[in-house]
Parts: sequence; C-alpha cells; structure tokens
Amino acid sequence: MKTFNEPDENVGRFYVRLLVAALFVLFGCILLALRLYSLQVKSYARYHKLAEDNRISMLPIVPQRGNIVDRNGVVLARDFFAYNLEITRSDPDSMEKTINDLSEFIAIGPKDRQRFYNFLRDNKRLDSAPIRTRLSDEEVARFMGQRYRFVGVDVKEGWFRNYPNGALGSHLIGYINRINADDVKKVEERGESHNYHGSIYIGKSGVESTYEADLHGITGREHVENTAGGKVVRSLKTDPATQGNDIELSIDFELQKVAETAFGERRGALVAIDPTNGEVLALVSMPTFDLNLFVGGISGQDWNMLNENGVPANKQNKPLLNRAVASSYPPGSTFKPFMALAGLNGGKRTLTQKINDPGGFPFGGHYFKDIKKGGHGPVDMYRSIVVSCNTYYYMLANDLGIDGIARFISQFGLGSLTGIDIPDEKEGVLPSAAWKRRYFAKGGPAAQKWYAGETISVGVGQGYNAYTPLQMALATATIANDGKRMRPRVLRAVIDSQGQRQEPPPELINEVSGNPEYMAAVRRAMDDVTRFGTAARTFANAPYRSGGKTGTAQVVKGQQYDKNNERLRDHSWYIAYAPSEQPKIALAVMVENGGFGSVSAAPIARQVFDAYLLEKRTDEPAPEDTGAEDEEGDDPPSNMVYPDFEEGI
Repeated sequence: MKTFNEPDENVGRFYVRLLVAALFVLFGCILLALRLYSLQVKSYARYHKLAEDNRISMLPIVPQRGNIVDRNGVVLARDFFAYNLEITRSDPDSMEKTINDLSEFIAIGPKDRQRFYNFLRDNKRLDSAPIRTRLSDEEVARFMGQRYRFVGVDVKEGWFRNYPNGALGSHLIGYINRINADDVKKVEERGESHNYHGSIYIGKSGVESTYEADLHGITGREHVENTAGGKVVRSLKTDPATQGNDIELSIDFELQKVAETAFGERRGALVAIDPTNGEVLALVSMPTFDLNLFVGGISGQDWNMLNENGVPANKQNKPLLNRAVASSYPPGSTFKPFMALAGLNGGKRTLTQKINDPGGFPFGGHYFKDIKKGGHGPVDMYRSIVVSCNTYYYMLANDLGIDGIARFISQFGLGSLTGIDIPDEKEGVLPSAAWKRRYFAKGGPAAQKWYAGETISVGVGQGYNAYTPLQMALATATIANDGKRMRPRVLRAVIDSQGQRQEPPPELINEVSGNPEYMAAVRRAMDDVTRFGTAARTFANAPYRSGGKTGTAQVVKGQQYDKNNERLRDHSWYIAYAPSEQPKIALAVMVENGGFGSVSAAPIARQVFDAYLLEKRTDEPAPEDTGAEDEEGDDPPSNMVYPDFEEGI
C-alpha cells in the first residue's frame, strides 16, 4: 500500500503530454503570427486595394447624345432627360409577379412587357431592364409612395432620343435602338467597350450609325461607397460624362421638306447635290417612317407594319428601304447625255454629224423602235438629247461597243460606290463583258458571253443598266461641274461641347477626261430640253435657266404603260441642274412606276428648284403633267439659232 506522498508512475507521462500540447500550441501560434504578418504586412497593399474595391464601386454615367442639326441649325435629333422604371433580374415567375403588382398603379401595357423581355434577352451584360420609360412626374410620385413593397425595383434617370420632325428625312437621319449582341461585338472590336458601360442604345442606321463615335459622347464615372450588402451609402467622387458632339448636316431642312411633300403618296427617291463641293442638300426616299417608333425599342406590331406584314395597303411599299442609296434602277433616257459624251470623246460622232432616224434600228433580226412613230428624220447630237431620240443611241451604242461605253461612263461614278457617309449604299451595275462573266460565273459559257444585241438596249439606259438615284445625281453634278466629280457627303461640320467646329474639306474624286467643248455642248443641249424638249412644259415661265433630261425606264421587258396595273408601269426619271450659267444644285428624281419622266419626275424637280433658288415653298404635292403624253419633245422652232459647232472638234 502506497503512502499519500509516494510518486505516481503516471505523472511522468502526463508531463510529456503536457509538453507536447504546449509545443503544438506554440507551433500553431507561430503559424498564425506568420499568416498575420503575411496578410497585414507583406500583402497589405494588395488586400487593402481589394477591400477598397469592395467598399467603393464605380457607377457609369451615360452621356447625353449629341444633336443632329441641318445646315441652318434646325434640330433633327436631340436628347431629353426623363425617368425609367427598372427591374433587377430575378427568376421569371418573380419578375412577372412584380410587373403585375406594379401595373396596379403604373400603366404597363403589352408593348412595355414585350420590350422588357426583349431587352433582357438582348442585354445579358446588364443587371436591370426598364419596364417603363419616360415616366411622368405623377407616375414617379405614385411609385415612390409604394417603393417599400418592391425589392429590386427603382426609378433611374436617363437620356432619351427624340426626332422632332417624325418621319422627315428618316432614311438620312437614321435611328437608335437597343444594343444587341452584334453591336457589343462590334464595339469590342473597335476597342470602345469601356465607353459603353451603362449605355443601352446605339445608332442603327443613317447618320446616327455613321457618326456614332462622335454622337455617343464619353461615359462618366461616379465613385460610391457601399455597405457589405451592396447598398450605396454615399457618393465620394464624380467624373462627369462628356456630351456627344453635335453633327451639322449639309441638308437644308426646308428643301428636304419641300422635296418629300412634292412626292405625295408616290414611291421613289430624290438626291440633290451642290456640284461644286459634293454637299448633299436633300436626300429623299419615299415612303418614310416615324423614327420615334424605334426609341426605346420598337414593338412587334409596329415592326410588322413597317415590314408590310398584315397591312395590304402598304404591300410592297417597303418604307424601311433607302431607295436613294440602296436601290438601283435602269436610268432610261437620262443615260443619253453620258452616251453622247462617250460617242464624242470616243471619236464615233462629231457635233454636227447627223444620222437618219426612220423610226427604229434593225439589228440581229430584231427591230429596236424609236418612241416617235415614223422617226425624227435627220438627228445630230444636240437634237438627239432635246427630243430624246432613241435611234441615235441605238446606233451609237453599236458603234462604241459595250466595253467602250463602260470605260468612258465609269468616270462619272455610275455602277460604283460613291463613298457617301451614310450606310447601306449599293454599287448598281454598269454592264461590261467582264461584269457579265463575273455575274454569270455559274451559268456556263453561253450565259457569260456578251452578245452584241445586248449593247443596243444599254445605249438607251435599259438592259443590264442599274444605278441608284444617288449615282445619277452625282453623275449629273459632274456634268454641271465641268467634269469634276466630288465625293458626296452629308456631314458639314462636327461641333464639340466647347463649340469648336471641324469641317471636312471638299474632296475631288475624279475629273472626266475628254474635250471640254464636248461637255459644254451636252450642257447646251440639256439646257434646251427645258426650253424646247421633253421638259419644256414643266419649266415654262421659270425665271431661271436649268438643264435637264427626262427618262422613262421599263419595269418589265415588253410591258407598256398600264393604267390598270400600277406596278407594271415604267419608272419616271429626271436629272437636272440649275441655274445653267453657274449651277448651284444638281439632282436626280426617280418615281417608281410613275410613267413618263416628263409626267411625274420633272414636276417634282421644278418644285425643288423653285424652293432652293427662289425660296418658293409649297405644302402641296407636285402635280403630274397630264399634258405630257410621251417622252418625245417638241422640235426647236424653225427660226432657232443652233449652237455654233465646228465639224471635227
């Protein structure tokens, strides 16, 4: 039996365990101290930055978009300040319930719901989407009184686009719409994604698209302090957004209005250019559409209307199509002045040389008829333009050959992009043997071969010929400018937020080769088209001299004017410049299925010239010249003194 003071044999083991535990605790404390040193001393800068980034966030400030104005300062597009009602993303059932609850005191229609879900689908990079835009002050007040009921719903400030003139100049001005995945990709490719944080709209067409980089502005940043839950506590610093640059167009608003009004309900296009510098004075495509339909996202109903689904009255009108730059048409007899220059400069005709027009031209077993039964008799270059003699140009085309025609006329820019600063321009077709080989590459040798008989129709602006109204206006401006072809543009100046202007200089693209006297001779003939020729009735009593050429282009081969089927009627053309002595404006007018050029297109040109040269405005469509029965002009009076041409010039 052990006494009370006798040592226990387990005590030694206890001390060993105690020492091991103490060493373990000490080792743990050393590790903890090392970790604390690493976190708080060695990695202090890194973790301090992370903590600050978590505490402080940057909210984008979307800039006000620049204005678009005409050459006289008339506002065509502008931004205004308003409020959005936005909902944060959540599960679909929750969002639908939130929308239903909101609709009890805020008007939310089917179009608003559709736009909301389309926005969520197209903008996955954003956490919230507007269910209602442009709230009134009363609606904002009603929501704020019920705000406590709606987690993730808030009123946010924003800029909204407005087009005060609605449909006027819609194809030229263009519109903005929601940014989609394709837009995001393009912005990233340009290295500008940082400038679109918070932006939900981007230019989609027209000037809004071409000058998006100028109009958008520079996104600002607001530095705010957040709670751990992400709630904003206070604003620490603000880097304000920079408003987008204003774009001043060369367009004359009043002239644009007169031109669009002149068309009335007719489809077609008009382009008016200052021949001396290439500035576009008016660019019309009819019918137009209200640009404001696209602001905030267009509804399905409106989109279907514009795309002609379920609207029989609008069938085939294609209001979204920019006919001025994106549609090409055979030019008809408006091609003849350019053919005349090709023949004179190519040595195939002289100014005084005459051909006999018996009423047509036989070739390859086919008889190409002139519009005047029995023909015009002896015809020289001057008279061929004034009375629009087809036979003269059938023969000339055969003598020049298709490649001879293409080589010379390409200098006027026909069949090639003009380089105008709005999107969607199409090339058109200036036919040649090489073009046909390319175009019919899959059709075999027979389809690719150019046949001599095809050249005959080309000479009078038919066949494969197809040019945009813009190209015809530019080619006419080139004649008016003594063969100097300027690059067409709608931009007159970029004006920054400080009022500083940057004006692009006029750009000479090309100067047509050839004898200047021939150009002057063709201009004299075009001048007399309005005195004695096919446009004489339209320009009777005009207090200014102008030069022009009417044109009638077949829509369907062999199809004549049909009063009962408007879609099969010929297209109506008129090209012109004024005043003759020193042209300030050149234009091309094309009226789809308008019939003879002297009937539909020329009266529109007269109203535009009167407005630009005389400031004579009208709010009525141009009347059709019902007295003009065909494309044949009156013969000049017998006592008329002809231009003093010399043989062999």
